[in-house]
Order: sequence, then C-alpha cells, then structure tokens
Amino acid sequence: MGGQILIIDDEEGIRFSLRGILEDDGHDVMEAESGEQGLELLGAHVPDMIFLDIWLPGMDGLAVLDTLSRDHEGLPVIMISGHGTIETAVKALKKGAFDFIEKPLSLEKVVVATRNALEFSRLRQENLALKTRITSEQPVVLTGRSEAIMSLNGVISRVAPTDAWVLITGENGTGKEIVARSIHNQSSRRDKPLVAVNCAAIPEELIESELFGHEKGAFTGADKAQAGKFELADGGILFLDEIGDMSLKTQAKILRILQEQSFEHVGGRKTITVDVRVIAATNKDLLREMESGNFRDDLYYRLKVFPLELPPLRERTEDVSLLISDFIDMLVRQHGFKPIAFDPAAMDALRVYPWPGNVRELKNFVERMFIMYAGETVTPDRLPPEFKPAQSARPALVLHDVNPNDHDGVGAIGLDTLIAEGPSDLKEARAQFEARFLEAKLREFDGNITQLAKAVGLERSSLYRKLKAYRIQID
Repeated sequence: MGGQILIIDDEEGIRFSLRGILEDDGHDVMEAESGEQGLELLGAHVPDMIFLDIWLPGMDGLAVLDTLSRDHEGLPVIMISGHGTIETAVKALKKGAFDFIEKPLSLEKVVVATRNALEFSRLRQENLALKTRITSEQPVVLTGRSEAIMSLNGVISRVAPTDAWVLITGENGTGKEIVARSIHNQSSRRDKPLVAVNCAAIPEELIESELFGHEKGAFTGADKAQAGKFELADGGILFLDEIGDMSLKTQAKILRILQEQSFEHVGGRKTITVDVRVIAATNKDLLREMESGNFRDDLYYRLKVFPLELPPLRERTEDVSLLISDFIDMLVRQHGFKPIAFDPAAMDALRVYPWPGNVRELKNFVERMFIMYAGETVTPDRLPPEFKPAQSARPALVLHDVNPNDHDGVGAIGLDTLIAEGPSDLKEARAQFEARFLEAKLREFDGNITQLAKAVGLERSSLYRKLKAYRIQID
C-alpha cells in the first residue's frame, strides 16, 4: 500500500524525477516549489513523509525542518541536496531529519529511503493509536475490592518498578493482559514500548520471523526486511501471551535469546543485541505440560522469576457489581449508549453465576444487555436462561424457623435442617452450583464437549478436568 509524500524542491526537474520514481512505486505525490508553499500545504493535509531540499529560495530547508520538528513531531523528513557536505548532513540529522540523500538522486537510494521512512511512519501511527486506545479503554489496574484483587494489585505495585521477569497464570478471561499493562505502566520502562505477542495466534512457520525479524528474500513472500518483536521492544517490555502454546522447537530458540538478549534476523548474519524485560502469560498448567513433555523445564524456570496467579471471577464474586459498573461507564462513553441498571434480584443472580469465561464473559454479557435493554432496568426475568439454572432445576426453598406445633412440615424446610444438610461453606455451594450448571449444559449439547467448551468459554482440557473433578459422566 502506497503512502502520501510531499516533495519540497525549487528545481522542477528534481520534482519530476522524484514524482516518477515514487508514483511507479505506488505512492501519491504532492509538490511545492518553496518552503513557504510546502508549509502552507501542510496546513490542509499532513502527508506520511516529506522530501525536502536544503537549498531553497526564501526560507531554506533547515529552517523548514525546524518548523516541521516543532509542529509535526515524528513526521519523517528526508533531506536532499546537490551541494551536500558531511557537516550539513550531520546538522540536518541532529535537527530531526530521518535521512539525507545527495543529488544526483539514485533510484535505489530513493526507493529504500522512502520505504524505511514510510515503515517508520506506520509504526509511529500504530503506536500512537495503541497508546490512545490503552489510555481511553484499557484499565491499568485490576478492578475489584475483594481481598484477592487488592492483595494482587499490591504485589504488582512492588514488582513493577524492578526489572524482574514475571510469569502470569490464570484461566482465560481473568485479565492477564491487564496485569502486563499495569506492570508496564508502573515500571521504569513506561516510556518505552510494550510489545505484545500472542504465541497461540502466530503460525509455527512464521513465529521466528515475528519474534526475531527477517531480511529481504529470507523466505517466500519476504519482499522487504522487517524488524521482529524483540527488536521493537528494545528498552521496553516484551509480553509473550499464551506462552504455553509455543512449540518445543521455538521454545529452544527463544530460550537462547532470552538468556543472551541477542539474535540474528531470519536470513541475516548481523547479531542484534537488545535490552528487554519479559512478561509471559498462560492459561495452562505449565508443571503438567512439563510432565507431559510439552514444555521445557529450563524455559519454565527462566520465565518464572516472579509468578503471579490470577483468581477466577467465581472466587471473587463480590467484585461482580463493581466490574459491571465499570463496563457500563465504558460502553456509555465509547458508544453513547443510554445507561442500563440491574435491579437487586438480578444482581444477586449474577453474583451466584460461576462465570466460566471470567471477566471477559462478564464484559460481553454487559454489552449484550446494552444491546437489548439500553436505558432500561434489567430484572431477573430479562436475564438469559444460563443465569437461572438453579431455579429451573428445582423449586425454591422456603426458609423459616420450624414451628414445634407444626408436625406437617409441608412446603417448608427448617433453617437448622438446611444448614446441617446443605453445603458447609460458600465455596462448596459455588462448586455444587457449577457442577449442576455444567451437567445441565452437557445435556443441552447432547454430550458434545466441543460445543460445551465454546459455550462456557473454557479450553477443552480445562473443561475435561472440571467434569472429571465433579464426576460428571462423559459418553
């Protein structure tokens, strides 16, 4: 995809030559005969990059560069000159120029410099967009007042300022990426990039290129050189998400690089050295993966300098209402929705629900309720069926103290009897609820584990373990 390029040069022949080269390469070109005219064009439209002649009538190129550096920080500018000296080139680069090319212009130099400048511009725009999105949408601390979350946020605030590597574990949807961003935000590297890599989403044959970068022609389709994630994260933090899904072959290569902090591009020979802090995350039990031969012991102990385990939402249900309030505020702000509310009975039902998909499932649920009931109050009868399994499974219990004169006991159960015969604590009650819920959903999907796993937001392996723990029969 081509970029938009502005040429500022008083020589018509130079502008004509540059235009031909750039348009042949698929770019859109604007022209200006003087620095003043170029700055005037910038008032209406900012291009992706600029070619700027040093010797111009009126305002010279270095003066124009000063203005560009002040008013359009980060916009790549390539200086061109037919009377260039090393001193002039150094001066231009110190003032913020991206590159310097001497006349007569070499086609190859123009093409290479243009591609490098446009790649720089693209990465800068992506970085700005990401920072904006993180600032406006992503929380930088875990939301909650439960003891587990308050304790976890306290631990994060202690480890973040250090350079210790962190291994985050927890079920899908518990907020592992938020923890990584929280560590970055509170670290000494906060002004450097946080580069995230989803190890499960990158094809095996491309993961080396993604992590370490590649040279032009290193493999089919590598039509240009590209920096890898390690290189982009230099000075900052590399977040390796779903590290447990990385193949053994890649694990061996990444272990060496993690230890040495140096590597070569795929297809390259030059050794590149970086300074990177690593945060890794996984929803898998890495100890069990090591026992199964799927994860290297040495990589596990290299990553596990400081372990953090995130609790599932079902173990901190007191945070459900606070999370819902945060999601409501975010959706109102982002989309202009009319606020919704949940009446006390509906909120009680949401606190009891086991949330197998954790905070991610809760966020999706709130968005679903916005679509259905924006500007209204959600009552229990408006909740989706999965939030009412206990009511459909058995009639509600009527609780009161047993009347000694009432020998029928029909339609009621004594409080003492319920306490004696029911679950011994809240944790056991939740476990019984989850077991009934999974058993009901398994029947709903006719025993299809794949459909059940997708519906409740669990990995198949995690779901199998739960079903086995609850002794739920699988055909």
